Amino acid sequence: MIINNEELISNSHNLNLKTDLRTRSYKFSLSVIALIDKLPNKRVYWIISDQLLRSATSIGANIVEAKASSSKKDFIRFYQIALKSANETDYWLSLLGDISRVEINKLVSEVREICKMLASSLLTMKGKRKF
Repeated sequence: MIINNEELISNSHNLNLKTDLRTRSYKFSLSVIALIDKLPNKRVYWIISDQLLRSATSIGANIVEAKASSSKKDFIRFYQIALKSANETDYWLSLLGDISRVEINKLVSEVREICKMLASSLLTMKGKRKF
């Protein structure tokens, strides 16, 4: 089997993207956990932080679960769930930012980048975009 440089670079890029996505989503989860730990101990923050924690950690969990999937269809389904969780996380972060003085700009920016990476991967997997 002959592999040309373009294929090698593309495969390397895809491997780095997948690793980067897993690493970024894991670090993102840790950042969200740290943020939640600093929130005031009030009922409204409990509810938002619970939803935020679930959605933020679900991103990485579904990316990892995709790796163990048994088919391409299953893999795509886990990435779709991760994207939905990332969009939900964006919502909860924005809501939290609007009701508190907590600085969330970096987290919002990161979750939006993760959304773009997931969406791009899904388009590629579904054959709607070619590199």
